[in-house]
Amino acid sequence: MLITLDVLLAEGSVARAAQRLRLSPSAMSRALARLRETTGDPLLVRAGRGLVPTPRALELHERVSQLVQDAESVLRPAEKLDLTQLVRTFTLRTREGFVENFGPGLIARVCEEAPGVRLRFVQKTTKDSVSLRDGTVDLETGVVGDITSPEVRAQALFRDRFIGVVRMGHPLNHGEITPTRYADGRHISVSRQGLGQGPIDEALKQLGLERAIVTIVGGFSAALALARASDLIATVPERHTGNLRAGMHSFPLPVSTPEITVSLLWHPRLDADSAHRWLRGCVRDVCAGHLTDS
Repeated sequence: MLITLDVLLAEGSVARAAQRLRLSPSAMSRALARLRETTGDPLLVRAGRGLVPTPRALELHERVSQLVQDAESVLRPAEKLDLTQLVRTFTLRTREGFVENFGPGLIARVCEEAPGVRLRFVQKTTKDSVSLRDGTVDLETGVVGDITSPEVRAQALFRDRFIGVVRMGHPLNHGEITPTRYADGRHISVSRQGLGQGPIDEALKQLGLERAIVTIVGGFSAALALARASDLIATVPERHTGNLRAGMHSFPLPVSTPEITVSLLWHPRLDADSAHRWLRGCVRDVCAGHLTDS
């Protein structure tokens, strides 16, 4: 009805308005009758051989025209994304090591393609999806698990494995690292929930071995800092902590543990957002490039 009223007021003629909207004159006359009933005003009245707008129609004309333009703008397909004009801040929630390893490449890519975009990284301290759901976080990285919200979208970024890390000069720097030598060391456990046991302990248990966990920390950085300054052994994901392990000795675990898949997570309401799609592509490309380089 707004579109019909806009055209009628612009044309000042039932016949011309009908032609413009590809309606029959009788259909347009019926539409005008409905508009008169709705507004409580004649809108267009006869003056000689033509129609002239009433004061109410003149009052409505500009407002109706703007409403129609706004509605068309809302419903029009999104225009092609112009990255050079994009001004937006994206919040990414990640675990320790992601920014240190992938941040430089991602920031360089974003700055080159969209100078007006700013990335905000926040620490991932829990596995819940609340921040994605409430919109405080745009993207998240992590391992999809049982508590990951079912509506969250996920796409694999890379596979990772756990390795052992010790300071340079540590006894495990030399010789074959057997399950027994590994278990006999003093260990740091990394757990956000404060748990002291995990897949590594299960694997050792099958061999009749048990490692001595002397401390439990909440993140990889803390574990590696302790290992760097002592004879403690840290066990961390390899690719996720590459730059954090600089100057330290890393070795494959002497027991079999499952690999993990680090994924990119987002809420489905952002699926069709062109800027968000572009950023997801940037993250995937940077992670893939990092894998190739390593």
